[in-house]
Amino acid sequence: MELPVSNRETRSGLPAWKPADLPDAPRPHGFGWLAAVGPGVIVLGVSIGSGEFLLGPAVFVKYGLTLLWVTSISVVLQTIFNTELMRYTLATGEPIFTGCMRCRPTSTFWAWVYAILYFLQAGWPAWAANAAGAIFFLWAKRLAGPADAALVYYIGIATFFACVLILLVGRRIERTLELLNWILITAILSTFLVLAVAFVPMPVWISAAGGLAGFDTRTGSFGLLPAGVDWVLLAALVAYSGCGGITNMALSNWARDRGYGMGERVGYIPAAVGGTKVNLAHSGFMFPPDRENLERYRGWWRIVRADQWGVFFIGGILGMVLPAILYVAFLPAGSDIRGLGIAAALASAMGKTAGPFVAGAIAFLGAWILFKTQLDQMEGMVRALTDILWTGSDRVRAWRGGDVRLVYYGVLAAVVVWGIIALRLAQPMMLLQIGANVAGVVFVITSLHVLYINTRILPPVLRPPMWRRAALVFMALFYGFFSVLSISSLVG
Repeated sequence: MELPVSNRETRSGLPAWKPADLPDAPRPHGFGWLAAVGPGVIVLGVSIGSGEFLLGPAVFVKYGLTLLWVTSISVVLQTIFNTELMRYTLATGEPIFTGCMRCRPTSTFWAWVYAILYFLQAGWPAWAANAAGAIFFLWAKRLAGPADAALVYYIGIATFFACVLILLVGRRIERTLELLNWILITAILSTFLVLAVAFVPMPVWISAAGGLAGFDTRTGSFGLLPAGVDWVLLAALVAYSGCGGITNMALSNWARDRGYGMGERVGYIPAAVGGTKVNLAHSGFMFPPDRENLERYRGWWRIVRADQWGVFFIGGILGMVLPAILYVAFLPAGSDIRGLGIAAALASAMGKTAGPFVAGAIAFLGAWILFKTQLDQMEGMVRALTDILWTGSDRVRAWRGGDVRLVYYGVLAAVVVWGIIALRLAQPMMLLQIGANVAGVVFVITSLHVLYINTRILPPVLRPPMWRRAALVFMALFYGFFSVLSISSLVG
């Protein structure tokens, strides 16, 4: 069987793709679509816990809903970016990190680059630390203050270890995360929608609708960037509107494990308890561009569009707008809500109007959102580093009989040790802003890198059209603009 590209995928030292036909794509109808989508649900769950529940409220309470326009652009760009990640994985069965490692100068060079970027962005256990603030509110019935820092730290550690326990069980780790995120998204969005309809006045809804286009309904004009804005905070929101940076890249790892396209032939990472040893191929496949295979590819592309535009895009917009209007409606405009108790700020404010039951329910949802986000971030980081090691090292693949679970859980143990140390280094919101600003820089790099991979390494028939290439270039410029302003504000 002849492959459509010769030698391009081997220039960095990785082995060539093996020839194989593309597996058939599902043909879902009605509720069958819920079973067909999956990776988009995981990244949506991550997004709701980062920008939507923490950074978004901090920005919109302080500066107003007019800044929702950055969310509109970010979520559109990230949806296009995500589909381009999936383009590569559908065709080869490899996560995009492997595609990056197929580029010059060497696979080892890019392995180190992305391992460092992943650590700098997601290595901070900010979500467990912020979840601890909501858990503290549930127990103490008040917001945590500076005097409660030690207790919040220990709650954060307990939350961090709870994430580890979940990753130990289940047959396929990706499927475990997918099911948990379906529960999360359904519960969170439906609850916020009910609360918003019940308690948010119509002028706030109108302000949010105008804000998605950068229109200030109070002044009747467009106001894109308010004077005196905190560029570090705003750049963090821009990056984490949607998912954010390196975590978007992990989407392709989850798609591979879900069995999308050629991922069905490559294998997946099983869990320690309930899973069995699976032969995970360190190199992917490529199909000949005949009529049958291209028809199957178009079928898979249909699934990807539903997963990203139908789940991630719609959920990303709703997940930002609904918490935003609740926070703006109940907290004083212009206030800075960053602190140990930010995750319970809405619960505390609404409790004064709606009663303790509503306050407790919101605090519980806040803790659950942030716990799940920490789980997804931890798993995505460990999965990506495992794939990088598995792809780049013959010695790692031969270790202990070639069981990828040993590599996965070894990396997980190292991440846990670092997380315990990092929880002591800074306030939870500061950890989150550090990671989010790194994510903006990551988007500048990865959007151009993915553009190169999909237009130089993939066969010509599978390459993206010109409008998608232009969108990836614009993405690099958009995130680069805010990253430069953020860095300049710190050094100026």
